[in-house]
Amino acid sequence: MRTDPDDIPEPDRVPGAPHPRHTDRVIGQDNAIAEFMEAAQGGRLHHAWLLTGPRGVGKATLAWAIARWMLSGATGPFAATDTPEARRVKALSEPRLHLVRRPWDDKAGRLSAQIPVDEIRRLLSFFHLSAAEGGRRIAIIDAADDMNTAAANALLKVLEEPPADALILMIAHQPAGLLPTIRSRCRTLRLSPLNPTQMGNILAHLGIDEDAEALAALSDGSVGEALRLAGQGGLDRYQELVDLMATLPRLDRPRAAAFAEGAAGRAGADGDPFDLTMTVLDRFLTRTARAGLMGPPLPQAARGEGALLARLAPDDGAARAWAEAQARLSARARMGRAVNLDPAALVMDMLIELAHLPPARSALPAKG
Repeated sequence: MRTDPDDIPEPDRVPGAPHPRHTDRVIGQDNAIAEFMEAAQGGRLHHAWLLTGPRGVGKATLAWAIARWMLSGATGPFAATDTPEARRVKALSEPRLHLVRRPWDDKAGRLSAQIPVDEIRRLLSFFHLSAAEGGRRIAIIDAADDMNTAAANALLKVLEEPPADALILMIAHQPAGLLPTIRSRCRTLRLSPLNPTQMGNILAHLGIDEDAEALAALSDGSVGEALRLAGQGGLDRYQELVDLMATLPRLDRPRAAAFAEGAAGRAGADGDPFDLTMTVLDRFLTRTARAGLMGPPLPQAARGEGALLARLAPDDGAARAWAEAQARLSARARMGRAVNLDPAALVMDMLIELAHLPPARSALPAKG
């Protein structure tokens, strides 16, 4: 049993990065910031906001910045950090702020897989008890996707009859999975993927000295995903896959076997080898399919990637074949994980299947 709060992992924090409440700058989301500020300063502030967009683009960072700004008086610069309220928000000691996230399960000795209804009941108690103090009260739900059915239904009742001066900020990675009645009662604030320059600024700020352009390309503009890949050697793993696929149409079997063996092993603090392998394989297939429709990607995520993708996916027909392979292998990976198939054998089967795709069989190595 973990009794020290500092020893409990935070489910809304990317390993290797500071928690979003400690990040002072919101980079690359000026449009979303302007939209919220206009509503707040124009007296049209909706009681519930749904912050959407791909994982890792700054949704939680923006939510915490909004909380600091609103609780500090909402009169100065947006990212107000040098106020007593802002310091209390960072310390999770601000009485007018409540955080809803997956709790620690003492009996199971791990984080709960979902946000249970009890967490929403605590939110109701927070609004009720803090009402006597007056002023703005803010709740952050990270992430709304994690709520179980009972929790979602309980939250719906809050949204239908919102407390006075309450502001609910919900992070949603896949808003389509939420109850339509929840979505309809929220104002949506959409955040966009970050470009390589913005990614580079954020990664440099976090002390990540790997190739920012390659990480941006491989993570589709998601800082969270870039941090995960950087922390697990994702760029090296992707380079290994690109070098292997460059041996098509005659797959280098010994090299393929070595790559597949890299998917085995137990998950640890540095991540899960199988999940990392499937991530880079999924990225490769997605980028290959895109290359058939739009040409080789820029920037490249690995040495020689552009020329290889142009060779493997020269046209629309090849793009469709690679896209279909991506969907098929992704489903197989989920099934394999569910039934505990041997990771190395599963990955090897996937590589052999890719070598027999029509685009792979017909592709000839580039001359010179």
